[in-house]
Amino acid sequence: MQGFNRTTVVTQFVLVGFSSLGDLQLLLFIIFLLLYLNILVANATIMVVIRSSRSLHTPMYGFLFILSFSESCYTFVIIPQLLAHLLSATKTISFVACATQLFFFLGFACTNCFLIAVMGYDRYVAICHPLRYTLIMNKRLGLGLVSLSGVTGFFIALVATNLICDMPFCGPNRVNHYFCDMAPVIKLACTDTHVKELALFIVNTILKIPSAEGKRKAFATCASHLTVVFVHYGCASIIYLRPKSKSASDKDQLVAVTYTVVTPLLNPLVYSLRNQEVKAALKRVLGMPLATKMS
Repeated sequence: MQGFNRTTVVTQFVLVGFSSLGDLQLLLFIIFLLLYLNILVANATIMVVIRSSRSLHTPMYGFLFILSFSESCYTFVIIPQLLAHLLSATKTISFVACATQLFFFLGFACTNCFLIAVMGYDRYVAICHPLRYTLIMNKRLGLGLVSLSGVTGFFIALVATNLICDMPFCGPNRVNHYFCDMAPVIKLACTDTHVKELALFIVNTILKIPSAEGKRKAFATCASHLTVVFVHYGCASIIYLRPKSKSASDKDQLVAVTYTVVTPLLNPLVYSLRNQEVKAALKRVLGMPLATKMS
């Protein structure tokens, strides 16, 4: 990230997180640890199955492979630090580390949003143009869409992070969240943040409006996809589509858990493990007998 604002005197932040829960933090640690392990195992399983089964070497499952990898990186940016802070009395994070976490969180989050949109387009083509599917969704287009998702996602993250880091932070340093998210960090800036909040609001709105419309059409016949889209975008919109930093509250942390922990856990189940082809491929990888239909 390009140099931070020189008027910034805050060298570290305190992530308040779930400090108010006292002894319950140990229980939360166990719960989040189990959820995190499930996320890693589920996504790793999907990647191994797709990589090992030639029958799954199609654009749709290629997108699933990339999404699973991106989701794993996305949770790695947030959950390990959350687990460490749940067991630690000191919950500090340096200014640079906070900015880095914010950048990678936004980068992978935006990339995941675009990947979900790409998967929606893939299903749209498969449903509405089945005879031309292999011609339209060729390897070159698939790689291009994945690359565009990553580059665009991290470019948006770079712009948003630079806007935030350019603000002066010279007062309170207690972030009312369990990781460095945009709204609670902006709230600590000791300047008028309305203009930059409006810019960030516009970035998030531009990101969500076209992709939401694309997914509405593409997932019209896929209830499971709509479920993930609703949970992911609905909960994230509650946090981000509000150009008022004072609106951040303790309830936001509960909403944030949905799109930082629950959604990455649901995605493997909804997109892959409920799919008969993936289940059959998983049985082949594990050496389990496949069920045969009676004639």
